[in-house]
Amino acid sequence: MRVFAVVIAIVSGLLVLGGYFLQGFFPVLINVQTLLLTWAIILAGAAALVGVFNLITVHTDKIRRREPGSIYSALLVIFLAATFFLGLVLRPEHMIMRTVMNGVIIPVEAALMGLLTITLLYAAIRLLRRRADMMSIVFLVVAALVILGSATLPFVNIPILGTFSRWITQVLALGGARGILIGVALGTLTTGLRVLFGADRPYGGN
Repeated sequence: MRVFAVVIAIVSGLLVLGGYFLQGFFPVLINVQTLLLTWAIILAGAAALVGVFNLITVHTDKIRRREPGSIYSALLVIFLAATFFLGLVLRPEHMIMRTVMNGVIIPVEAALMGLLTITLLYAAIRLLRRRADMMSIVFLVVAALVILGSATLPFVNIPILGTFSRWITQVLALGGARGILIGVALGTLTTGLRVLFGADRPYGGN
C-alpha cells in the first residue's frame, strides 16, 4: 500500500512538472496538469472547510464547559457564522461584504501590525538592557529611525529621516526579503525533489 502511494505521488508530481516544461512536445500534459491542479484546489478547499468546522467545534465545546475566556469564543463563533452565511447569500462582491472588509477586517489588521511594531521595539529595548552588544544597538537605532522617518506627525517630520527610512525599507529590507524568498524557494524545491524521488514520504507518515 505504501509503495502504491509513493508511485501515485511521484507520477502526479512528474505529470504536473512536465506540464510546465514539456507542453511544447506533449500538449496532452497541459490537460493532465490542469486536471490534477483542479483536484488539488478542491481538496484544499475541503480541508479548509474541515478546519473551520473543527474550529467551531472546539470553541462551542469551550462555551459549553464555560471555560475562562468563553465569551471570546462565543463572539468568534457568532461572527464567523454570520460572515459565512452572508458571504453565501450576498456574494463577496456585495456592498455589505465590502463594507465589512473595509470597515472591520482591514482596520483590525492595521491595528495588529501597529501593535506588532511597538512590541518589537519594546522587545529590542529589553534585549538591550540584558545584552548590550553592537547588533542590539544597531537594531534598536535603525528601528527607531525607520519609525520616526515613517511618521507623519508635524513634530517628527524631518526630511532626512524620511529619506533614510525609505532607503532602509526599499534597499536593505527589500534585499533581505528577496534573499529570504530565494532561500524559501530553494528549500521548497529541494523538498519537492525529495518527495518526487521518494526520499521523503509525508503522505505516508514518514
